[in-house]
Amino acid sequence: MAYQIRKVKYCYVTVRSRAGQAVRILNDLKAAKIDLLAFSGFPLRGGKSQVDLVSNDTAAIERLARSKGWKLSRVKKAFLVQGSDEIGAVHKVMARLAADDINVIAADAVAAGKGRYGMILWVNPQKYNTAARILNAQ
Repeated sequence: MAYQIRKVKYCYVTVRSRAGQAVRILNDLKAAKIDLLAFSGFPLRGGKSQVDLVSNDTAAIERLARSKGWKLSRVKKAFLVQGSDEIGAVHKVMARLAADDINVIAADAVAAGKGRYGMILWVNPQKYNTAARILNAQ
């Protein structure tokens, strides 16, 4: 199986859980010409949602957030996996981490068409460097 694993940075915006909040953020990112590697959103407690923004330019996201008054997290780390979509593609990556007792906090994987897939995954920050070594992440 051919795949590449990259170390990536991300930050997240906490917003009220209402229709159109993600579109507002995406409009602002588009207007600022900020390219995303991954985008993920999910509900939190208290009528809030978390919107993860994975980019090669988190500094640009931080500048935009200040100008827009976004409630932005500090910059954090994750892994971006891109490769051939085949049976067991996700399993192979996850099994490598499990074999070394690395807990995956969260993961999102999707078939991308034309025989490709992508996955973003998060591990405990204290285990990030160990996971990067195990995965040969660039």
